[in-house]
Amino acid sequence: MRNTSCEPVSVGFTYKFLPAVYILVFIIGLIANGWGLKSLLQNWKKIKIINIFVLNLGITDILYLLTLPFLVVYYFFKNKWIFGDVFCKITRFCFNLNLYGSIGFLTCISVYRYLAIVHPVRVMGRITVTHSVVITIMVWILVSIQSLPDMFFTKTFENKPGKCYDTTSKVYVEDYLNYSLGWTVTGFCIPFLITLGCYGHVAVVLCTRNRIDKVQKQRSLKLLFILIILFSVCYFPYHVFKNLNLRARILLKKRECHKWFNEVYIAYQASRGLVCLNSALNPLVYLHGNEGLPAQFRQLFQQARQMVNRQPLSNSSSTPTAELAMGV
Repeated sequence: MRNTSCEPVSVGFTYKFLPAVYILVFIIGLIANGWGLKSLLQNWKKIKIINIFVLNLGITDILYLLTLPFLVVYYFFKNKWIFGDVFCKITRFCFNLNLYGSIGFLTCISVYRYLAIVHPVRVMGRITVTHSVVITIMVWILVSIQSLPDMFFTKTFENKPGKCYDTTSKVYVEDYLNYSLGWTVTGFCIPFLITLGCYGHVAVVLCTRNRIDKVQKQRSLKLLFILIILFSVCYFPYHVFKNLNLRARILLKKRECHKWFNEVYIAYQASRGLVCLNSALNPLVYLHGNEGLPAQFRQLFQQARQMVNRQPLSNSSSTPTAELAMGV
């Protein structure tokens, strides 16, 4: 349907939804990743090959989490960016490093688990820490090369001061869609297919080979479950609705109006919140890769419970009043 003007999308949803999600992810993600990285560094001498990837996974999360307070301010004040064009591009670049760096390192972890379970004899003693470091450097380089073109697209707009586009302005939206589609294939689809193939084969091996240790089976299945959550909840919806929203913007630029524009816009903003959650969910990989963390969680829980039990009951006579006031 072609009109001279189109109904505006529900931008108010963005201002309410994203700041709340960013604040939650910042608090949980910073605590969880900080604790996980501290544990890995404390046990550096005992570090395993897979933990090299886990360590870098945490670094990508920290880089992105540190930019969230600035984005909270931006969306809280309804798209008024006060930190300059350069820092806007740096903020968006850190998001891309986190997103595609996370996907890259999760793919490396999947390939490593595949080799360790399906081909243990062939890889025994052949994959070293040095190999993992080299692969890690390659992942950082590839992700940086993929993300670098995004820096050359306009993130602010002269006629709309204060904007900080997560993609680009409508002037270059056609070119950005082409770039985004290629980015989706190389940065998401190919790693996803590799991960899916690895864990599909691993699942078959775990179900057919009885000699595999039960603990190893449980650990592999837990990691598979974590990766399914990350890819299906965080990564897949974001890439689908990002490209659909770019397509809708191109049609809007041509004055073509469709009822699904608003639904796609809201779904895209929701997917931005979901993809942000990967920085809070990635620490679950720490629980898989580090046997000491679950014990630490249990110890802290026991200490907290003991502290609560030791607190004396005070002002017991005022309890009924308090209960009445709370409607108990």
